[in-house]
Amino acid sequence: MDDRPRILLTRRWPDAVEARLADRYAVTPNLSDEPMDDAALAQAMRDHDALCPTVTDRIDRDLLLAPDRRARIVANFGAGVEHIDLSAAREAGIAVTNTPDVLTNATADIALTLILMATRRAAEGEREVRSGAWSGWRPTHMLGHSLDGNLLGLVGFGRIARAVADRASAFGLRIAYHSRRPAPDMPDEAYHPDLATLATQADILSLHAPGGAETRHMIDADILARMKPTAVLVNTGRGSLIDEAALATALADRSIAAAGLDVYEHEPRVHAALLTLPNVVLLPHLGSATLETRTAMGMKVADNLDRFFDEMALLDPVD
Repeated sequence: MDDRPRILLTRRWPDAVEARLADRYAVTPNLSDEPMDDAALAQAMRDHDALCPTVTDRIDRDLLLAPDRRARIVANFGAGVEHIDLSAAREAGIAVTNTPDVLTNATADIALTLILMATRRAAEGEREVRSGAWSGWRPTHMLGHSLDGNLLGLVGFGRIARAVADRASAFGLRIAYHSRRPAPDMPDEAYHPDLATLATQADILSLHAPGGAETRHMIDADILARMKPTAVLVNTGRGSLIDEAALATALADRSIAAAGLDVYEHEPRVHAALLTLPNVVLLPHLGSATLETRTAMGMKVADNLDRFFDEMALLDPVD
């Protein structure tokens, strides 16, 4: 009989991570690699010592407080934990961990990708070439906007936003930011305590705020109306930050020039109106999608599991 701790992975993970976990644990990967429903998650909590979810799984109060659950740790594959009821986990005495730090650079790269694609209309151009509609070079064809000298407004100023700022500076962008408090290492004039003011001034607004009730739809019709008609909105933070219906209207009316999105409020469903618009770049949540980053994320989960089952202090506890 295999008496090793039983671990369930709600999705398939990189091979190197699954192999490492299998050396120590009895691992059950979700071979379908499709989202597990509530019943399957509840069964997993009854049958396993650890549940390893991703952002696609809703770990709610009923799961965590079920009287017949066996799981004692929820080791999340990802930095964000808005999909986990942390209050219920505390009440149940279940440890929760995440994977901060390792996805910073990969996500910052995707933010810059979206900025470049949206400002230079790259997705529109690629679709035109593939469709056979391109009639050749001409001076006024598909004109975008240069980055040099423009103002990049960062909403949230954590690790990823700072990495975006570092990359953006190389393109000549000026940096401003909005957060709950000013950063001591940034110029005073770069700080905007009022989001509406930053939205009015920014040529590009890039979202890096956490999810949750406090930030839901922080980019709404009012903020969008304040943005320049030449402005671009980029989101690699959380899909819930944007009122997607209001964004679709702003893009259709050309009250802002373009948007670049990697996350959506109801993933994998994308607001239907956004799918029809030429001036929005839509990526399938690729922020951390490099082999190196996803492997590092999985290894962080493994490190936390090892320490938990060795009864050592966790590396990345979520309170």
